[in-house]
Amino acid sequence: MTSTPSLFDSYRLGDITLSNRIVMAPLTRNRAAAGLVPSPLAVEYYGQRATAGLIVTEATQVSATAQGYQDTPGIFTDAQVEGWKAVTDAVRAKGGRMFVQLWHVGRVSHRSLQPGGAAPLAPSAVRADTKTYVNNSFQPTDEPRALTLEEIPGIVDDFRKAAANAIRAGFDGVEIHGANGYLIDQFLRDGANKRTDAYGGSIENRVRFMKEVVEAVIAEIGASRTGIRISPVTPANGISDSDPAALFAHVVDVLEKLGPVYVHMIEGATGGSRDIVPGFDFEALHKRYSGTWMVNNGYDKTMAEEAVASGRADLVAFGKAFISSPDAVERLRRGVAFNEVDKDHLYGGGATGYTDYPTLEDVDA
Repeated sequence: MTSTPSLFDSYRLGDITLSNRIVMAPLTRNRAAAGLVPSPLAVEYYGQRATAGLIVTEATQVSATAQGYQDTPGIFTDAQVEGWKAVTDAVRAKGGRMFVQLWHVGRVSHRSLQPGGAAPLAPSAVRADTKTYVNNSFQPTDEPRALTLEEIPGIVDDFRKAAANAIRAGFDGVEIHGANGYLIDQFLRDGANKRTDAYGGSIENRVRFMKEVVEAVIAEIGASRTGIRISPVTPANGISDSDPAALFAHVVDVLEKLGPVYVHMIEGATGGSRDIVPGFDFEALHKRYSGTWMVNNGYDKTMAEEAVASGRADLVAFGKAFISSPDAVERLRRGVAFNEVDKDHLYGGGATGYTDYPTLEDVDA
């Protein structure tokens, strides 16, 4: 007779064992050093949080054109790979496991961040109704230009090369960022994708770019080291679709055939309401997928325990909790409140609001 799974049980993810089912969600903090290299502070920051069953890094650029915010790290140069190697060494030394989130922002960018001051790249020349973080402030995004048909294979290959770099850097795997209105999500949604070629129009065509990226990454590093994050109903970064239920049923069906080791599902509006689309059936999507199912968005201990015990999720990702509480796992275990988030130091800066949050051990001392 099998026992009911617990949030604090170990979990087999592909070829690795996680110490618990609690995941540190990807969290952009805008603190990369020159050359978009993870800094020594990042080594400390992630090392402090190594008790998470799995850490998924902040979103990390797959190429120079993939950047949309200042001081966000990349994984496309040797120096960046070496910077990440120091991070993964620190996490592994504490028994942690780590995936890097691979990111191309697409239209959510600013010319000042693009090579040669060029327009950001996107499926179509449709400007994102959102702001990005440049020159230490939030500014409107620039109008993008549509990728040509001939350019798309190169972008797919950027993801493949970044995945190879991730393994060189010591990561256990990668999470492909297919959520929150960034490039893959832009291809998926009819609000952003106005193409009339093989990558636009029908749902099958709009899913093609995501499919090719996942195929390329799996071919390079294996399905057991490849995850993907999706967000069916979030309006993040001005993204929209006329029929998200039909679109994401197809997305999940494609992923079921490709077999990445997990799907990371954002339920509701990213960092906001879980019920932004009342009645949206996330569990129906889960039932279409036989691999590991990770959930995210507004979970507390009670919700997370129920999700795991009921089988509605295999892993639960927490974001804000890990920003403010390096020992979030222990706080969840004891039912102790998390520290307050220092909202003035979320993006950019140094140790303040990054590596200086107290643990329960600090408080006890």
